[in-house]
Amino acid sequence: MKKDISCREDIHFLITEFYHKLLNDNSINHFFDHIIKSNSLEHHLNTITDFWNGILFSATDYQRNAMQPHLDLNKTIPFKKEHFTIWLNHFNKSVDDNFTGEKALMAKTRALSIATIMEIKTIHS
Repeated sequence: MKKDISCREDIHFLITEFYHKLLNDNSINHFFDHIIKSNSLEHHLNTITDFWNGILFSATDYQRNAMQPHLDLNKTIPFKKEHFTIWLNHFNKSVDDNFTGEKALMAKTRALSIATIMEIKTIHS
């Protein structure tokens, strides 16, 4: 039986599973080339874990502007609507495959909000 997301370790597991899907999807993995080439994937996963730990558990580890790196990346590798759909599908599948409960639902709801805002700011701006 699946459990709910209950701690930072669960989030790190979720993010690792999510990135495994993203990095193996040729329609979206080009956005992560710079992370792979700089050998900074584990650092990136920890940063994203901190971000989600703040969202789900009000932790204060993440103190950055999450939107700015994506706006900067969009200038060199433009996002398209389908990229947000793929990103969200991989995120939701990662959650659904591994977790169930209030925090799992919260993660998926917030991911939809994040994808929507990011799409508006990058494609429709």
